[in-house]
Amino acid sequence: MGQQEQFMPERDDAPVTAAKDLDSDRALLAEAVTINRDPDDVYAFWRDPTNLVQVMENVAAIERIDDRRSRWTVKGPGGKDVCWVSVITHDVPGEELTWQSEEGAQVANSGKVEFRDAGPRGTVVRAVIAYDPPGGAIGQLIAKLFQREPRIQTRRDLHRLKQFLETGELATSARNRRIHEERYGDESQAEKQA
Repeated sequence: MGQQEQFMPERDDAPVTAAKDLDSDRALLAEAVTINRDPDDVYAFWRDPTNLVQVMENVAAIERIDDRRSRWTVKGPGGKDVCWVSVITHDVPGEELTWQSEEGAQVANSGKVEFRDAGPRGTVVRAVIAYDPPGGAIGQLIAKLFQREPRIQTRRDLHRLKQFLETGELATSARNRRIHEERYGDESQAEKQA
């Protein structure tokens, strides 16, 4: 029995979605998108967390503390910001990043993002995130109502990442509506009333 114990792994190396030691109180989500860019390019963009503010709609700020740690401020439901320090716990350049929030985070979270070569199609980016929703199940329901639920947001953010890395810009309906009104002003208002 003693010999068997020494061969047991220190941690469960199963995918997060199948891990035996996953904290069952945490919500779990997984989303993926294919981006027409090389895996090293997508990894390099993601590896600098300050880049993510450009594509993550509800992220108010990301402050880089050092090479492994960054302070995140995210817009929560009801106009309340939530903050935590994220620590990169595993880094395989061009392939994957794993992170964990530090003890005392307002939203305890952990996750993994993988960058898999898809040949001529580019890179499949897969994000798996486990988090403690603020306010438990009720907080999760409120977040869904305010469109700030992490599953919805992760899907949107990955598509925004795709758009940004493939085109160099983000097209948003709010921006397009504002530009249309600036260009056509009263004419567009008259059309709406007719």
